[in-house]
Amino acid sequence: MKRLPLVTPEFMELELAFADWLRTLGYAESSIYSLPLHIREFLHYSESQNIKEMAALEGKQVKDFFTELYARGHQRKEGQPLSHAYLNKYLQALKLLSRYVRQTGQGTFTVKRKSIQQSYSIKQVLSREDIDALYAACGHDILGLRDRTMLSIFYGCGLRRNEGVNLDLGDILLDNDLLYVRKGKNYRERYLPINGHVKADILLYLKESRPFFIHADQQKAFFMGKQGKRVDGQTHAIRLRRLAKIAGLDNNITLHLLRHSIATHLLDNGMKIQQIADFLGHSSLESTQIYTRINNA
Repeated sequence: MKRLPLVTPEFMELELAFADWLRTLGYAESSIYSLPLHIREFLHYSESQNIKEMAALEGKQVKDFFTELYARGHQRKEGQPLSHAYLNKYLQALKLLSRYVRQTGQGTFTVKRKSIQQSYSIKQVLSREDIDALYAACGHDILGLRDRTMLSIFYGCGLRRNEGVNLDLGDILLDNDLLYVRKGKNYRERYLPINGHVKADILLYLKESRPFFIHADQQKAFFMGKQGKRVDGQTHAIRLRRLAKIAGLDNNITLHLLRHSIATHLLDNGMKIQQIADFLGHSSLESTQIYTRINNA
């Protein structure tokens, strides 16, 4: 996508302005990077159909573009179709583009297509024994204490990857035993309870680990790295795979799998589905009901 050329000056400017708009709205840097790339691919396709101005874009082009994506399939894995989740990223980008175009008075381009549904199934969740093994794999040095707190945030609090990455020191409300999620999906904010084990891990990290990172006292980020900067999602993922290897578990364990696992364990413990939805920050119970299928499997 990064190499797809655009020849229309209006489309080139549109891509850059769209990225600036996302930044103004407070989108994560990963989205500010990826969503305009999806838009570039759509605009490149539109140019191939001899459409070279925003005023000429219509909903029909979106339908034809998705037909092209279905036919193209995966570019790196020849013969495999694009996943529903990946196609929904294109749809999200195009819906945001239509919103941007209308808000800035550049046209009436509108995307009405609903999300591309798939039959969700989570084939793997970690057992409580697996979780215990991950905790046991954490060292007692400053990185090990941070690893332990990472598990408590992504498993114990069920945060999404970006939610944990964007967590600030001020979002940890220890006096109230709460964690504040500022940048939830679709701008949904929520407060999460911090249980005793999670609180203990956070306190130890704040006292014995975080202060040793460079310029940590000058940064608002909760998770700090060796260079005195916010720890990104890739670094968390690498640390988690390291713990999995030490624990003798599958090294394909992801941060999101920790979230799936806590949801399943809460359901096993009798928590109601609506409470789990609130805990996870789901806007619809449909997203949460996948865990009832796991529980009943």
